[in-house]
Amino acid sequence: MSTESCCGGNKLALVFASMLLRLWLAMRAIQTGIEKYAGSKASQEAVNIDGAANSYGLTASASVKQYALENYHGVPQALMEKFKAEPLMSEAMLRLYDRVLGPALIVLGVTILLGIASRASLFLLGLLYISLTWGLILIKQDEGVAWLGVHMIMVVMALVLAEHNRFTLLKKW
Repeated sequence: MSTESCCGGNKLALVFASMLLRLWLAMRAIQTGIEKYAGSKASQEAVNIDGAANSYGLTASASVKQYALENYHGVPQALMEKFKAEPLMSEAMLRLYDRVLGPALIVLGVTILLGIASRASLFLLGLLYISLTWGLILIKQDEGVAWLGVHMIMVVMALVLAEHNRFTLLKKW
C-alpha cells in the first residue's frame, strides 16, 4: 500500500504531521529530563497585616519550585525504594539508570527536535520508553505502563512518518 493510496497524495499534510509529532516527542523528552532537576525551596515569611509585618509572630510557609544540579534524581526516591525491593532489579544497574535517565531524555529530545539522526534518535527514545515500561511493570504501576504505551505508539508513528520529515540533519539516519 503506497502513501498516495492511503493518504490521498497530500504530502504537505504528511510533512506537517511528521513535524508536529517530532516536536511533541522532543518537547516531552526534554521537559521530562529537565524535571529530573526540579526541587522545592521552603521559606517562612511574616504575614502582613494592613501592609505591614505583623507583631504577633505569624508566618506563612511558601514553597518555590527551582531547578538545580543538586536536586537531580533520575528515579524519584519513592520509586527507588520500590525498585530496590524487586529481585529482578540489580542495584548497580538501578544506580546507573538513576544517573543517566535525565541527561538521556534531554539529549534524545534535543536530537529529535533538531532532526539530528531522527530515526536513530526516535529508535533510542523508544528503547528508553521500553525500559521505563519494564520498570513500571515490576512495581505494578499499570497507569504509567498505559501512558508509556501511548508514547510508544507516537514514537512508532514518528518512525513511519520519518520519510516525510523535511527539516532534518543526517536524514539517512
